Amino acid sequence: MILEIINASLLAATPILLAALGGLYTYHLNVFNIALEGMMLLGAFLGVLGSYLSGTWVIGLIFGALGALGAGAVFAFFAVYLKTDEFVTGIAINMLSLGGSTYALRQMFHVKGAFIHPDIQSLPLWNLPFFGKLPWLSFAALGLTALVWIHLYRTPFGLRLRAAGEDARAADSAGLNTARLKIRALLLSGALCGLSGVFLSLGYVTLFAENMSNGRGWIALAVIILVRGNPLNALLMALFFGFFDGLGLSLQKVNIPSQFTQMLPYLAALAALYFYSRTKRKTL
Repeated sequence: MILEIINASLLAATPILLAALGGLYTYHLNVFNIALEGMMLLGAFLGVLGSYLSGTWVIGLIFGALGALGAGAVFAFFAVYLKTDEFVTGIAINMLSLGGSTYALRQMFHVKGAFIHPDIQSLPLWNLPFFGKLPWLSFAALGLTALVWIHLYRTPFGLRLRAAGEDARAADSAGLNTARLKIRALLLSGALCGLSGVFLSLGYVTLFAENMSNGRGWIALAVIILVRGNPLNALLMALFFGFFDGLGLSLQKVNIPSQFTQMLPYLAALAALYFYSRTKRKTL
């Protein structure tokens, strides 16, 4: 039972963690990126499409990452180049991803709800002691957490990124190109959200379903706010939400209504935000 909960928790935490890691880059630049949900959904659809067309998960992974990276480029074009409102731009990308993926699903595969096919190849599984069988991307996400931390806090790029987020005018006057940094951050954010989406459709399950991101992008955004941009704390918080998601799946086997168990990670998010606001209020 314990091994099953650990396995389910890691499985559920991975897409939240990958999306949160992507959102950390824009967080440090004070770019309010609420398009994480749409980028994940786009990555999930293109991951299945690439795997189905090629018969290999590698192409699916590339399709998903590049597709969401393209969404990040669109965000950058509007928010950075045209200087549109970031909130409105993010909402537009979320709506476009939801409507576009649903339309493409029905037009290309002539199905409603979900597309399942034996030609869709899922991500390979690794069987490790104590963790059980998990897609390799779950373990890669742990390594990516360390790499993102190093990138943000131990490299010149990370230093420039955080400096531009602290004071964009001062950074520009010191010779930094804040606009270019925002574009790079949005592209990195898109690519990592694309990996998150691919994990959903080729790792968590092996199919694409309409709106299969199901609010995980919003939970990832909550994680970013709660940890204030720290990748290592984002890992812990993603595992926290993953635990409640995995616990919900396990509770379904003891005749607890699935409608209640599916609410657990979102109730946990609300509770975490509540305690965060209380803690922040006491420090002011």
